[in-house]
Amino acid sequence: MKIFISADIEGCAGVALAEETHRDEAVYGRFARQMTAEVVAACEAALEAGADEIVVKDGHGNASNIDPLAMPDHVTLIRGKSGHPYNMMSGIDETFDGVLYLGYHAAAGNPGFVLSHTSTGNSLYIELNGRRMSEFLLNTCTASTHGVPVLFLSGDRTICEEAKSLIPSIRTAVTKDGLGASTYCVPAGEVLRRIREGVKDAVGQLAREQAAGGRGAGLLPLPEQFTYQVTFKDWKKAYQMSFYPGMEAVDTFTDRLVTSRWLDVVTAHCFVVY
Repeated sequence: MKIFISADIEGCAGVALAEETHRDEAVYGRFARQMTAEVVAACEAALEAGADEIVVKDGHGNASNIDPLAMPDHVTLIRGKSGHPYNMMSGIDETFDGVLYLGYHAAAGNPGFVLSHTSTGNSLYIELNGRRMSEFLLNTCTASTHGVPVLFLSGDRTICEEAKSLIPSIRTAVTKDGLGASTYCVPAGEVLRRIREGVKDAVGQLAREQAAGGRGAGLLPLPEQFTYQVTFKDWKKAYQMSFYPGMEAVDTFTDRLVTSRWLDVVTAHCFVVY
């Protein structure tokens, strides 16, 4: 069984301030170590539940947060950014059996977590077919394009609730709650326990479904047409990005792209919000 892991940092245990996610800040190191610990916990649980190959994509910042020397056997860590528009999902294809998300967070414009954003801080919010688009939704559409089910997510309560609403079969591990600019943090040891338990259950269930001849739940039904709409914080950025091929200005702050190809959406996203 081959598993793909996409890992971020904002949803990891204890993270509550932007500087804790920036590698040039003094406090960053402890949270990069926690991100590594959560990835290792997920890998060990997946291997125990039947996975025999795991690929981890470091999905935060310049993608050099996870300690490569801490990875268990049978785990490949993808560091750095290739430039592929899949970004946090770079490396996924049809050969994988399931996807796990670690350290995920609420979407841009969502008040459920103080560090809510979608890919960068340039958008006030992004909508996909009328729904606020999180990195979870973005990346799950990518996984579903390749027919790979999403099995597990850890992160703040808001993103866990969104994940359950879109994929009822997904296992989740809540790492924190947000209220205004404050964060109520679950202890790191308990977060690791929740990750191990949730991943083991999710991958074990997939193994049982495959043994019975099934593919496993966790695919998101994709529409025939995608409407991708970005409302920027800066009207000058909105004006500039309205010239991206296929984008059109909706109003002073908002641009829109309509397409039937998911690759058009992820490619536009990697250009216009960065």
